[in-house]
Amino acid sequence: MVKHDPKLVKTASVMKAVRDEVDSDLSVQDALARDYVNLSALARMLVPRVAARTGKGVRGVSEVGVATSLKRLRGSYSPAPPRVSRVLAGSVVNVRTHVSRVSVEKTKRTLQIVGTLLSANHEDFIQVSESLSSITLIFDQRLHRMVKRALGSAEILDEGEEGAAITVHSPVEIVTTPGCVSALYNQLFRKKVNVEDTVSCFTDTIMVVGMKDASRAFEAMTELVGEERRRLGEGGD
Repeated sequence: MVKHDPKLVKTASVMKAVRDEVDSDLSVQDALARDYVNLSALARMLVPRVAARTGKGVRGVSEVGVATSLKRLRGSYSPAPPRVSRVLAGSVVNVRTHVSRVSVEKTKRTLQIVGTLLSANHEDFIQVSESLSSITLIFDQRLHRMVKRALGSAEILDEGEEGAAITVHSPVEIVTTPGCVSALYNQLFRKKVNVEDTVSCFTDTIMVVGMKDASRAFEAMTELVGEERRRLGEGGD
């Protein structure tokens, strides 16, 4: 019978748990790929998760062991997986300044009003997102008064008039490729741009930011797309 060294078994299980944790978190993969993360700090964050996966308890998993596993894994990840990279490289970025947004309580009446607004202004920029309790409209700022007037006494939950809409138009593969939208949001997060609202419509991802962040957000998105195009070019794809 072959005897296994308990220390080797323990190391292997921790390594697998760390890999599983990293594989399930795109933001961590991106941080490792771009080498902007403090491995010791990341290890401290991952210790409880690794402990849960291995069943060893927090005391049974050392930060040093997790950090060592992270060092070994660091070269396994690229800034974006190949499928995500191809979608991003095929995307086109546009910016529309001076947009407004209004969120209202979702009722039968507000649904009817929004339907009428869309029908009457189908040639204008109006995007609608709907949740269980609210409706958010994103539209050209010049339509703000008209929209507010149409909504009448409807309860306004939130609104803003000084925004910009960053639209990323992607290949149809974005619909079936996990991680694409996350890559877009992570890029804005790295550039310290706050996303005030967002709408996804088939192959378009629309992110509303403040006017003061419009230029930085547009540059961040074009930088991401350009980087992925260069990567694919260098890779011969």
